[in-house]
Amino acid sequence: MMDDTFSEIFTGNFTQQEPIPEAAIEAAVAVLRSGRLHRYNVVPGEAGEVALLEQEFAAAMGARYCLAVASGGYALGCALRALDLAPGAPVLTNAFTLAPVPGAIAAVGARPVFVEVTEDLVIDLDHLDHVAGESGATVLMLSHMRGHICDMDRLLEIAGRHGLRVIEDCAHTMGAAWAGRLSGRDGVIGCYSTQTYKHMNSGEGGLIVTDDPDLMARMILLSGSYMLYPRHLAGPEPAQFDGLKYDTPNVSGRMDNLRAAILRPQIATLPHRIARWNALYARLEAGLAGTPGLRLIPRPQAEAYVGSSFQFLLPGWEAARIEALVARAAARGVELKWFGAAEPAGFTSRYDSWRYAPGPRLAQTDRVLAGLLDLRLPLTFTLADVDQIARIIDAEARR
Repeated sequence: MMDDTFSEIFTGNFTQQEPIPEAAIEAAVAVLRSGRLHRYNVVPGEAGEVALLEQEFAAAMGARYCLAVASGGYALGCALRALDLAPGAPVLTNAFTLAPVPGAIAAVGARPVFVEVTEDLVIDLDHLDHVAGESGATVLMLSHMRGHICDMDRLLEIAGRHGLRVIEDCAHTMGAAWAGRLSGRDGVIGCYSTQTYKHMNSGEGGLIVTDDPDLMARMILLSGSYMLYPRHLAGPEPAQFDGLKYDTPNVSGRMDNLRAAILRPQIATLPHRIARWNALYARLEAGLAGTPGLRLIPRPQAEAYVGSSFQFLLPGWEAARIEALVARAAARGVELKWFGAAEPAGFTSRYDSWRYAPGPRLAQTDRVLAGLLDLRLPLTFTLADVDQIARIIDAEARR
């Protein structure tokens, strides 16, 4: 009997998402037929798809206010602008994140200050406590990178002690929770992405939630509302804008009715999709549990996560050995992204790649990223697909 341990090839596509739901397609076609794509181009008595999306997403997240914008990165920048940071102000953020996070900080004229990551891929709270006191920062942009949520109770205690206002980057945690609290609801502002590889798909897009009427009024004006802010169903009362409308710049980044129409039907199906992602995640986790030299990332009991991607560590592996594993897996159809590479590739840039944000070396983060591998789990995969992926990774890791 032939041994097929090293001959098995995975033929799935790691970037192929599910089709847009039929209800969303029908809603999008109706918007196209109307010709009214701009969010404020509505007929009398019509709310508009964007205003309705904001209202429905606010309800789903348990938030008072919601604003839909052009991208997740714009959402982060808009949130920072609303906090009215001084030029050069330090903003704390995870050293393990993606480029739009420090990019948003730098783009508003602030200065990213990176905080170490732990082997569990969350912000190091001890280091955060130290850097918060040392830096004089008043803002933490917390990235729930790749869907891993830190101990939010302890983080909020640290933030409170140091007077840190927390913006949550929930690009990878829409629908996730800590201790029963939805991700994005612990900070003063929560930002989400609806880019294709996120948990709702409109190609590009972003959503911002807050309970603070002043902050939301600022963000609505910043997003390019002109004086049409009364049309926001999930915004503050018009009087909230009176002291702001003459002094808040327009940094246009509105969402359009077409993308909102695509997104609205996806809100109700989010819990079902999360359950499917987590089934794939659990299956891959089980398949790699016995692989020697491979460390899985523990998930705390308080964390309700969304397993749309999967990470593991190869502690102590030399770079050449990891590169060889990645190449062998790729030859067998399994796309692994390595965060320890010396040069950025695709989305896997790391903190020392962002030379516009210089800072000290972070030894712990360097050690973690040196052995960190990542792969997507699109909902086009089946449990059998994930079993095959696990067999391939396991076999190649044992070579």
